[in-house]
Amino acid sequence: MSESDMPDWEKRFRAPRVSLPDWAEDAPDRSLFVSNATGTYELYAWDRASGEQRQATNRPNGTTDGLLSPDGAWIWWFDDKDGDEFGVWRRQPFGGGADEEATPGLEPSYPSGLALGRDGSTAVVGRSTDDEGTTIYLVKVGEEPREIYRHPESAGVGDLSHDGSLIAIEHTEHGDAMHSALRVIRPDATPVAELDDTRGGAEELGLEVLGFAPVEGDPRLLIGHQRRGRWEPLVWDVVTGEQTDLTLDLPGDVSAEWFPDGSALLIAHSHEARSELFRYDLATHALTGIPTPAGSVSGATARPDGSVEYLWSSAAEPPVVRSTTGEVVLDPPGMRCPPSVPVSDAWVEGPGGRIHALIQKPVGAKGPLPTVFDLHGGPTWHDSDSFAAGPAAWVDHGYAVVRINYRGSTGYGRAWTDALKHRVGLIELEDVAAVRQWAVESGLADPDRLILTGGSWGGYLTLLGLGTQPESWAVGIAVVPVADYVTAYHDEMESLKAMDRTLLGGTPEEVPDRFAASSPLTYVDDVKAPVYISAGVNDPRCPIRQIDNYVARLAARSAPHEVYRYDAGHGSLVVDERIKQLRLEMEFAESHLTPAAATPTD
Repeated sequence: MSESDMPDWEKRFRAPRVSLPDWAEDAPDRSLFVSNATGTYELYAWDRASGEQRQATNRPNGTTDGLLSPDGAWIWWFDDKDGDEFGVWRRQPFGGGADEEATPGLEPSYPSGLALGRDGSTAVVGRSTDDEGTTIYLVKVGEEPREIYRHPESAGVGDLSHDGSLIAIEHTEHGDAMHSALRVIRPDATPVAELDDTRGGAEELGLEVLGFAPVEGDPRLLIGHQRRGRWEPLVWDVVTGEQTDLTLDLPGDVSAEWFPDGSALLIAHSHEARSELFRYDLATHALTGIPTPAGSVSGATARPDGSVEYLWSSAAEPPVVRSTTGEVVLDPPGMRCPPSVPVSDAWVEGPGGRIHALIQKPVGAKGPLPTVFDLHGGPTWHDSDSFAAGPAAWVDHGYAVVRINYRGSTGYGRAWTDALKHRVGLIELEDVAAVRQWAVESGLADPDRLILTGGSWGGYLTLLGLGTQPESWAVGIAVVPVADYVTAYHDEMESLKAMDRTLLGGTPEEVPDRFAASSPLTYVDDVKAPVYISAGVNDPRCPIRQIDNYVARLAARSAPHEVYRYDAGHGSLVVDERIKQLRLEMEFAESHLTPAAATPTD
C-alpha cells in the first residue's frame, strides 16, 4: 500500500519515531536513542559531531533496553529471548563492531538495574531470579563478578557515584514492594547510609533514587520522597546524613535530575495529566520556568551547555524531541505522523473522590457515540495529555475514547495511588463505573455500544469488569491481561510476585479469599459480552497459562470469544504486528456492535 492510500491511523504507527536521546557524560557528542525506522524498535548510536546515525541492534522482536557508558565508548543492551525479559547484558563499541557478553560469569536473569562507571571498565549489575531473589554484582572487565547484595525480596540498582566510590540501592526488604527504602554501600559492600520512610510511622511512604551529583567526590544523592503525600525531590548527603528538602510550591508530583555541573536541578512537574519543566538553582533556591508547549513532557535532560532537551507531545500532536535552543533535536526522515484530536477533561465524583477522565471524540460528532473505555496499565501509572496512536485510531473510526485515571493511578497524590490495596481491581472498577455513568448521562456515550479495553493491568481490569459489571459492556478487548490471578502469581517474574504480595497482603495460600475476589476467573461464568484477548506467548508479566485457563472456561460454555497469540512478550516492538493487532481488535468490535459503530469520520 502506498503512503497516499494508507489510512491516517496506520500512518501513526508507521511514521518514524525516536526516543529522547541518552548522552555520554564524558563524551556528550555521543548519544543513544530508540527508533522504529526499520519497522522494529531498535537502538541507534548517534555521533552528534559528525551527524552519523547507526543502527546498533537488529533482532526480530526488537530492542529498547540500552545504556551508553559515561566515556561514550560502549553501548550496553539487554539480550532476552523473544521478549521474555530473561537474559544477559551485551555490549558493543559505539562506532560499531561485534557484540560481546558484558557480564561473563553471570547467568541469565531478569534485569534489576544497571549503573556504569566512568572508567569504562566497571558496572553495577542488578539481577533477579525465582530461586535467588535479587542479587547485585560489581563487575570489572577481566575480573570475576563480585556479589555485593542479596535478598529474597525485590531490589534494584539506583546509581553509582561520579567517582565510583558509592552505590545506591533501592530495596524492599521490609516486604512492601510499593514503597522502597534506600541503602548506600561501598564497592566492597561496606554500608554507608540507610534511609527508610516505611519505618516508625502509621503511613507507608516510599523513596526512590534520582541520581548522584555529577561532581567528583560529591556524596550528594538526589532522591524522591512522599512525606507530604506526593512525590517530591530532596538532596541527601549520604556521608553526613544531611537532608536538604526543596519544598517546592507545586501542586502535583515532582521529579528532578541534576544539571551537569551539579549547581542546579532540572525539575519535572506532573499535575492533572499535564507536565512542565523548571530549573531550580541550589544556591539561590530560585525556581525558573522552562517554556514548553501545553501537553506532556515524557522525558527531559540537561545538556553541558545549559540547554534542555525534552520529548514532548499532546493528544493532538505527535511526539517530537525539542531543545530550549528552539531546535528540533531529532527529525527522522520518512512519512509524517498525522495529528489527532485534542482531549477534553472530565471530573467525575466517585466513591473515593473526584476522578479525572480524558475524553477524545471525532470532530463535530454528536452523541451518544459508540465509546471505548481504554484503561491504562500499571496500575501505578496514569494517562496523560500525550500522543497515543491506539486511541487516535478508534477516534478515526467514529468512536469516542474515554481514559480514566482511576484510584491506583499516579499523579494525584500518594493516597490515590495506594487506595487499591487489598480490594485490588474492584476499587479501580468502582471508579470506571462512575465515569461510565457520567458518560452515558452526559449524552456522550451510547449505553448499548460501550467497549471496555486495556493492556496489561488495563487488560486485567477489562476481564474483571466484564465479569463483575456484565450488564455494562457490549464488548471486551483485553490485551496481555491477568485472567487467572492465582496461576498468574505462580508463573510471573519474581518482582511481580512481590508486588502482588504487597497489593493483596500475602500469597494465594495466605489470603485465598482476596485472590479469588480480585481474579477475573472467579467471575468468568457471569461474562455476557463477547471477549477478545491477545497474548504474548513469552510474556513473563501476564503469562500465557493463566490466560489459557480463562479461555477454557469461556469455551466450556460456548461464550463468544476470540484469542490471538503472538510470538513475543508483554507487547510487541514490531510495527507490523502492532498494526495487525489493532486491526483485529477493531474488526472484532465492529462485528459485535451495530453497524453505526463502524462508520468512519474520514
